[in-house]
Amino acid sequence: MLTQDVTKELETILAGLAAQGKEPTVALVKSRLTTSVPMPALITTIKSWKAANRVPKVEVAVKTDDGQDKIAALEQQIAALTQRVAALEAQLEEKND
Repeated sequence: MLTQDVTKELETILAGLAAQGKEPTVALVKSRLTTSVPMPALITTIKSWKAANRVPKVEVAVKTDDGQDKIAALEQQIAALTQRVAALEAQLEEKND
């Protein structure tokens, strides 16, 4: 499973909130994230920030495409190409007759 490190993004968000004089909350942090982070990880991160002014390493799973869309597109392409080959074969047969 692929993961993405979001520690730096969380550090930036928490430092920005501190600079604005705002108390970091799950809602404030979550609204500023560009990546989806599970709620328990956010809670742990905020607790760590409040207690020791540090952010633990946080990695989230990266969603991977299961390939169904690609398979469907390829199947459509194959069907179209098959029709074109059949049409070309029919044209060749007409010319040969």
